[in-house]
Amino acid sequence: MTVLDLVIRARRMVSTTGTGATDIGPGVIGVADGRFVAVEPGDTGREELELADDEVLMPGLVDSHVHVNDPGRTDWEGFTSATRAAAAGGVTTIIDMPLNSIPPTCDVPALDVKRKTAESQAYVDVGFWGGAIPGNSGWLRPLHEAGVFGFKCFLLHSGVDEFPPLDLGAVEQAMRELASFDGLLIVHAEDAHGIDSAPAPEGASYQRFLGSRPREAENVAVAQVIELARRTGCRVHILHVSSAEVLPLLAAARSEGVRITAETCPHYLTFAAEEIPDGATQYKCCPPIREAANRSLLWEGLREGLIDLVVSDHSPSTVELKRLDTGDFGAAWGGIASLQVGLSVVWTGARERGFTLSDVARWMCEAPARQAGLARKGRLEPGYDADFCVFAPDATFVVDVDTLHHKNAITPYAGRSLAGVVRSTWLRGRPIDIYAEPRGRLLSRGDDA
Repeated sequence: MTVLDLVIRARRMVSTTGTGATDIGPGVIGVADGRFVAVEPGDTGREELELADDEVLMPGLVDSHVHVNDPGRTDWEGFTSATRAAAAGGVTTIIDMPLNSIPPTCDVPALDVKRKTAESQAYVDVGFWGGAIPGNSGWLRPLHEAGVFGFKCFLLHSGVDEFPPLDLGAVEQAMRELASFDGLLIVHAEDAHGIDSAPAPEGASYQRFLGSRPREAENVAVAQVIELARRTGCRVHILHVSSAEVLPLLAAARSEGVRITAETCPHYLTFAAEEIPDGATQYKCCPPIREAANRSLLWEGLREGLIDLVVSDHSPSTVELKRLDTGDFGAAWGGIASLQVGLSVVWTGARERGFTLSDVARWMCEAPARQAGLARKGRLEPGYDADFCVFAPDATFVVDVDTLHHKNAITPYAGRSLAGVVRSTWLRGRPIDIYAEPRGRLLSRGDDA
């Protein structure tokens, strides 16, 4: 008889298999040395966790698009607050974006600063993206070797001056360098010329703001990225798809062998431009939330597998920067805070459209882990890290900003009724206590952990 560290018994377990098929049903799984193991008849655990009838065991979420902003803009967010919010929302791994912190993660010394800042604050596991900006092509391979999971670039102004965009020539140069070591380029794809030619976004009108970030700018940029990826052989990933018109472009590129993946975000799947009041700058993000018909097509893109994953793009700021006092979309910071509520938001929309919780697990657990190269995250399978959450899919709650652990209590989800409550979150077989000492690890590309 084997004595395991923990034996988990659940009437429902939701995960994905190695073939990509979904799997829902009752089960028992064990934990030893922080990883899942198979349970044989007669095995017992030093501890046992038996889920209630209304609870589902699912893998811990992997959120590969989080702006923590620490160091440098810690009044916007920090590793303590962000990872507490993540844990409260069932997220066990985040990958931090290279910008909005100071310095941005564009060379190895900056990565060292970021790691030193995060190491004593992380309640969940944390990895890092590097940045591709003008003049840092010589740092791409060293950053890759230092363990970043890939490199982010912008095709237009990023919103912060210390992370400038790449023109198409520089994008191609970066892609050729990354292709030489099979690195990954993740792209904020909006065409600068298209946006510069659009009306300015100033004022309280949401429709004017929407017109300032036309879908054509996103469509053109994605087409440009596809052509450069085809030419260079580089692996690329399109961030926060908001325009459903790029989906046929992605399908065609994949059929031709272009190595391209794409994500969307909870806010694009939830809100609709027609419903956003003028002056409601808590909804501002770039690219913008588009119309209801477009939202429906994004859900179909998930159904058809053209969109691979759903991640938060948690991009918080101080309340003052959202300019609620004036409601000016041109002056307000563009970013949505949603790290803690993403699972419930997506599940609420998914079940209304006939998707299953296993679909959500594929989009928010397995696919982000696979896309980033996290070989032991995102599944309830022997050999994987014992990262999981206990989720009550039929329970409901109303989002109260006072219960959120994000540093700044502003989100467009405030007051919204959602389905699905995270009852507990576990990291390597131990429950996360967000008021105890943090025990998240810093992850590097290629880690076995």
